[in-house]
Amino acid sequence: MSRRGSSGGRARSARTGRYVTMATARRSPRTTVVEAGGNRSTGTAHRSAISGRYVSAAWARRSPGTTVTENG
Repeated sequence: MSRRGSSGGRARSARTGRYVTMATARRSPRTTVVEAGGNRSTGTAHRSAISGRYVSAAWARRSPGTTVTENG
């Protein structure tokens, strides 16, 4: 789960890519990402579920279980 806080937004599993409940996100903070609003950008971005930071495509390929791919 992102370190920014867990109020609002939707939670997504880094392993499956599916949306999960906030209770599930709290139980599994290293493999879920809380999204805080709409994605209005174009292109593809990869974000680490552990740190909440954006990572490179190579990093995402090496760590598919803990990285969320966001398509704009």
